Amino acid sequence: MDQPRTDSNQSRLEAAYVSEKPKLLARMRAAGRTLEEAEDLLHDVYAETMERLPLLDGLRNLPAWIQSLFTRRMIDLWRHDQVRTASGETDVAEETLREIISGAGFDPLEGYVRSCLIDALNSALKALPDSQRQVVEAQVFGGKTFKEMAAATGVSIDTLKARKRYAVGNLSKALRHWVSH
Repeated sequence: MDQPRTDSNQSRLEAAYVSEKPKLLARMRAAGRTLEEAEDLLHDVYAETMERLPLLDGLRNLPAWIQSLFTRRMIDLWRHDQVRTASGETDVAEETLREIISGAGFDPLEGYVRSCLIDALNSALKALPDSQRQVVEAQVFGGKTFKEMAAATGVSIDTLKARKRYAVGNLSKALRHWVSH
């Protein structure tokens, strides 16, 4: 007797997935998330719902329940982002490179410029003082947060942020010099 209810609940869930997927993905995209992030969150919500399949009998409006679960997950994601930002964690590789490139004042979309930029950036990184280079390398190549670096080195987060700020400024100057020559 358990199997028919489970099959019925699975059918309801599949129908809810088909009807709600476009709306949920659109909400995530409107919140500034990538399609990949939106699909991952959507998958997590439906996987969690599948785990609770026997409990779905008591739900009258399954799509609304899924919407509410999805909303709670979006809020959790937003809170996680707020905590990461407050602790100094960022998408370091992309953000740091954007800061450096914009500080240098040129368009990295041109193929030739991109390949030369990598060489110039590597040379500029090698010329940085060790303390600045280590912070940039730890974030860009190691994916480390300021909090993780502070715990590993004993150096304060504010000092690490200052070192990164100086490094970004020095790299921008070096790349501006590269552009002018």
